[in-house]
Amino acid sequence: MTKIKTPRARRPRKTGRRHPLASVALIAVGLLFTGGAYVAFSTSTAVATTDASSQQTIAQGEKLFAANCATCHGLNAQGSSEGPSLIGVGAASVDFQVGTGRMPLQMQGPQAQKKPVQFTAEQTAALAAYVASLAPGPAIPSGEVLDAAGDAASGAELFRINCAMCHNVAGAGGALTEGKFAPAIENASAQHIYEAMITGPQNMPVFNDMNISPEDKRDIITYLKYVENNPSPGGLALGSLGPVAEGLFIWIFGLGAIVALTVWITAKSN
Repeated sequence: MTKIKTPRARRPRKTGRRHPLASVALIAVGLLFTGGAYVAFSTSTAVATTDASSQQTIAQGEKLFAANCATCHGLNAQGSSEGPSLIGVGAASVDFQVGTGRMPLQMQGPQAQKKPVQFTAEQTAALAAYVASLAPGPAIPSGEVLDAAGDAASGAELFRINCAMCHNVAGAGGALTEGKFAPAIENASAQHIYEAMITGPQNMPVFNDMNISPEDKRDIITYLKYVENNPSPGGLALGSLGPVAEGLFIWIFGLGAIVALTVWITAKSN
């Protein structure tokens, strides 16, 4: 009899196929390592670029200083008979003087006057960076001290005590001795107001953090911006110069109106 062969059970063959999620996991791991390497590289590059940019800015400021400021302040900012030393005045002083157009000086006089700005913001920053690199000094302010969101009432009291005798209670400015004057503060930026307080330009005293704290300076700026943005509740402010301007107005226009009325009544009766 012929034997019938029964088929043997086949063993499962290894197909070599991966799990469907294996490719996804491999891509994710690759992206993770690639992203980490990129972040590390870009961070180190950014730090190096910032440092190089800082040195480049200082070098640019030194060139600008030599071309525009060294005639009066000396080639090394040590000062001369024509201008004071700038060593230790800090970046804030340069930003105020150059950023308001007071420097470069147009002509010798009792004090430097505000005029159109001669340098771009980038050039001003470069000059400030160069002078700041010579010696420590007040830095350019930033942050919430400039947001004019402090206590306006406290700022008004501080301004009346420390500033109003020269700048007028409304910041309208006033005359000083020997042809000098306290400028009007209207439309001055918060940054320049703060810089003026910490550097004391012209005849202004320096109000450091021991005299007036940064919070109090913020309140003063808040008060000045409030006055600037809110019209006089009494009507025409007449320059906010006080009773002298108001009395002069009454004397000229009030008395003039009375004289004109008298002449008109006399002419009508005749």
